[in-house]
This record gives sequence, C-alpha cells and structure tokens, in this order.
Amino acid sequence: MFEANGYRLNLGFSTMNGYSNCSANHTEIWSRNLVLALGIPQLTINIASVIFNCTAIITRKATKDLHKPISILFCNLAFSDLFTSFSGFWISMLFITKPDDTIFGSKDMLAPYALYATSILSTIYNLVSIGIERYLAVAESIRTRFRVARNHSIAVVLINWVLAFFLGCLPLMGWNCLHTGKNLSVLYSPFCVDYLIFITTPNVVAAFIVPLFTYLRIIMILRKRKLRMKACGQAIGTYKSAEIQVARTSIFIWLLALVSYAPLFAGVIFDAVNHQCPLDLYPSVYIFRNCTAMLITMNCLGNPIIYTLKTKTLGAKLKSLKCLSGKRLQACTIANI
Repeated sequence: MFEANGYRLNLGFSTMNGYSNCSANHTEIWSRNLVLALGIPQLTINIASVIFNCTAIITRKATKDLHKPISILFCNLAFSDLFTSFSGFWISMLFITKPDDTIFGSKDMLAPYALYATSILSTIYNLVSIGIERYLAVAESIRTRFRVARNHSIAVVLINWVLAFFLGCLPLMGWNCLHTGKNLSVLYSPFCVDYLIFITTPNVVAAFIVPLFTYLRIIMILRKRKLRMKACGQAIGTYKSAEIQVARTSIFIWLLALVSYAPLFAGVIFDAVNHQCPLDLYPSVYIFRNCTAMLITMNCLGNPIIYTLKTKTLGAKLKSLKCLSGKRLQACTIANI
C-alpha cells in the first residue's frame, strides 16, 4: 500500500502479460522543479489552444456560413479541440497539484482522463469526416448522384459525439482498474491497458489511413481533370496551382496528425508490453507521456489554422475551378461532336 495526498493506493501493478506486483515505500516521487518544467508549458499550450479555437468558432459564426456542410464540420472540429484543451488544462492542473496521482492513479484522475479520451476521439472522427467530405465535394461533378447536404453534416456531427462519448466514458461506467492492480496502465492509471488498446488501435489507424486515402484521391482527381483540360487545349496554369496547394495542405494535415497521435499510440503499445514497475520508469517514460499530451494539444492549435484559414481560400479556389472545368469540358465535348 502507498499513502499520498490523503489516498491509500494499491501499488499492485501488472501488465497484460501478468507481471508480478510492484511495491514502494516512497512518500514523494516527482521533484517540484520537474513538475513545473512540464506542467507550465502544458498549461500555456492549452490556454493558447483555447484562444485559437474560440477565435475559429467566432470567425465561423461571424461569417454566417454555417449553412455550408463543410463549415458545420469545421466548427464542430473547433468545439472538439476546445473540449480537448479544457480537459487537458484540467489534467495539467492535477499534475501540478498532485503529480504522484498521475503515476499511481486515483479517483480524481478518472473523470478528466475520460473526458480527455472523449475529446480526442471526437477530434479524430471530425478529421476523418472532413477528409471524406472534401473528397465527395471535389468528386461531386463525377458522382452527381450524391451530394453532401447540411443535414448530412449535422447527422455526422451527432454520430461523432455519441460514439466519442460512449467510448470515452466507458471507464466511468466501470471499465477501469481503480480498485485492482490487474491489467492496470502504468502511464494512464487508473485506465486499464486493454481499454486503451481497444480505443486507440482502430481510431488512430483511422486517423492515419482515411485522411491519407481521401487527400490522395483528391490530388488524383485534380490531376485527371488537368489532363482532360490539356487535351482540350485549355490553359492549365490555375489548375496546376490548385493541385500544388492541395498537395501541400494535404501533406501538412497528414503529418500533423501523424506527429500528434503516433507517440500516443506508441505509448499505449509500450504500456501493453511493459514489464517494469512504475517507479522503474520514472522519470523518462512519464516525461514522454506528458510530451505526448503537449503534441496532442499542438494538433488542436494547428487545426484552426489549417481548417479556418487555409481551407477557406482553398475551398473557394476549388469551387471556381470545378465550375470552370465543367464549362470547358462541356464546350470541348460539343466541339468534338
């Protein structure tokens, strides 16, 4: 047993491989300087993310373009990132005030971790939804039988939040290892390792694969249209510029997701195969854990910049190009007839 901050904690940790119990007689693990060195930057980044995403939401509302399907998804992404920043701020405050609880776990960590998981899942689902919507919007002239409408976006937003809350709040419904050492995560106690694998593996893979596929398809569609226009003898300078801009933005979006979520996934995999006690992992592994939280918040900082500023001008250019290419291709077809 371990007593700290008024809690008697069971240090009977075990991995999924059934590692034997760990014990300690320490009363204080974290050094105060290290706590402040990690906690203050986390608080600062979370506050900056709150400001950025509030600005993004206000900008969307001020422009009065929420009737557009993609704008609903953008605004919901900002809400998800805002939710992530608030829950991350809560966890950072707990880390500064009760740092040892982030190693050994406590009831106080259960709710903020569950809300943090919910917000991250919502962000991932929004990123995937935006990638699919962008692909359908660009491919609309080819697949005219289906068009994304405002009601579709609202339905997607509701489904995303219901799924995120259900999966993220499972620990609050009983899937946690608060009162048992078996299967306990050493990085995100009192979460269970099998729960972390259950929610991270499919969702992180989806965050990498789906946007990569959709944005590559968008680039391929633009390239095919450019070749058609070239075959008709039309100027392709503007289309080539749009293709380059789409490629750059798509690569940036994908790399941002990769840098933000890959370390988290690596940490969960490490957690599953770990054979060491928590005190043996201090401080390097726990510093890495805190850095992964900062990277996720950096993703929340980058999203409003990408999706509110860059994508707005890019969307206008793609829309004008779609109309322009449609007219030119139609004229070319008539001329060939």
